[in-house]
Amino acid sequence: MAALAALFSCLQSRLSPSPPSPPTLYSRAGCSYAKKVALWLAGFLGAGGTVSILYIFGNNLMDENDIKILDEFDNDPILVPQLHWTYKPLREPYYQLPYTVVLELTGVPLHPEWSLATGWRFRKHPGFETLFQQLAPLYEIVIFTSETGMTAFPLIDSMDPHGFISYRLFRDATRCMEEHHVKDISCLNRDPARVVAVDCKKEVFWLQPYNGVALRLWDGKSEDQVLLDLSAFLNTIALNQVEDVQTVLEHCALEDDPLEAFKQLQRWLDQEKQQGLAELSMSNKQSLFFGSLISRLWPRSKQPC
Repeated sequence: MAALAALFSCLQSRLSPSPPSPPTLYSRAGCSYAKKVALWLAGFLGAGGTVSILYIFGNNLMDENDIKILDEFDNDPILVPQLHWTYKPLREPYYQLPYTVVLELTGVPLHPEWSLATGWRFRKHPGFETLFQQLAPLYEIVIFTSETGMTAFPLIDSMDPHGFISYRLFRDATRCMEEHHVKDISCLNRDPARVVAVDCKKEVFWLQPYNGVALRLWDGKSEDQVLLDLSAFLNTIALNQVEDVQTVLEHCALEDDPLEAFKQLQRWLDQEKQQGLAELSMSNKQSLFFGSLISRLWPRSKQPC
């Protein structure tokens, strides 16, 4: 019996699981080393990916002959030009038009509407095709919107089949100030004296208030003429070759409706011009009358044959 009991206890000890052995110093060191290697590898891949993206997307443009277009940052150390172009979202074009107009997408060319049946839809503002056609020879057209790129990109593609729009900037290029998406004109890589920003909200011009034209909101009527008035206003600036648009827009910034103030000023100038022409015509008629009267009273002596 004692032998059977000893055999049974031996089998029970073999079948029961043995308690886990405590980790050794070697296994702990191996786990810590693996974590360090993984972290170093992840950091190296992240830094390499960031440098690669900056180098690829911040590289110089090519002309039609695949020759690199030089700029003022080519003599700087490596990656410095790429960092500059990352900070400045707009590159210098191959040919720079005299002026740049920065348009908001929603509210200027397109008007968002929502209904229970259709959800969100966008209506074309009357006259926006004429606006693009008239501004294209004189202005570089840039869409700078507070919408996200996922929302705005297909809208811009559908409304601009002829390619009048040169650049597109979205919400990630704005600055959030007091819950408003503010547009910083100084970061556009363009001369602020030649940039006109158009929006329906004055808050977006907080950083450069004298570069903005705030339009009144469209009420949905098809006979609206706001964009046609905007086209006339911008063409007047360009055709008069204004050196600094801020000197003109400074007066508009004080008005609730700057385009209506511009139209009133234009009408006043036309009246002054017509009055001046009328006075000039009257003075010419009087001089002609007195000249003919004097010639009749004192006729010229006949010349000898």
